[in-house]
Amino acid sequence: MANAGLQFEIDPSGVDEEEATRSLLAQRSSPQEIAEALAEMKALRVSSRHPTAFVVGGDSTLASSGRLFAKPPDIATARKHLLALRGQTHELFSAVVVARNGVRLWHWNERARLTMRSFNEAFLDAYLARAGEAVLSSVGAYQLEGVGAHLFSRVDGDYFTILGLPLLPLLSFLAGHGIGLDQSA
Repeated sequence: MANAGLQFEIDPSGVDEEEATRSLLAQRSSPQEIAEALAEMKALRVSSRHPTAFVVGGDSTLASSGRLFAKPPDIATARKHLLALRGQTHELFSAVVVARNGVRLWHWNERARLTMRSFNEAFLDAYLARAGEAVLSSVGAYQLEGVGAHLFSRVDGDYFTILGLPLLPLLSFLAGHGIGLDQSA
């Protein structure tokens, strides 16, 4: 959002994503529904603290072969995730919700399909050494905008969605409310 010229503040929501995901899975929610629900929980929680602000909440989920992947807690888990994803096509669901004064005003969901190339373990070890701890901040243990691009043979979907935020629809919504490059937020 900063690269798009928007001014904003970051206020972590404090939503327990693991607990919320467990509850949503128990309700048989789809990966897309989970991403949207988490984005909404975050936006509404922060909106209650900043009632006059347009609050943006976002989340992404990754599913492959019926399995939902979470952000890896450590490099060893990231390695296991990437081994499970190699040679496979997975779906990445990103959702964004805008709330104001505790009310959801708008939401958007996008899906991307990414195919990881088959790679050997030496390549994976080199990738993890180069990417480092950054892999822990991503649900797929990769950042497509960096060295993670080397993992893929095919990417179908919006670039910003893969980065974790469907930015273009969000910018359109915000512009419709007078928030953008030539307007003050």
